[in-house]
Amino acid sequence: MDFWLDLLFGNAIGLSSMIVIFVAIGMITFMGGFFVYKALQEPETH
Repeated sequence: MDFWLDLLFGNAIGLSSMIVIFVAIGMITFMGGFFVYKALQEPETH
């Protein structure tokens, strides 16, 4: 746990890299959820 706290708050590089990782995970989760939501909707006429 001390390693993660040092990585997060020890320098700006560690903090920015963790922010990038969490943003990427959030985007992947949103896109996956949006895809499932659209796939489960009633098929519309194109």
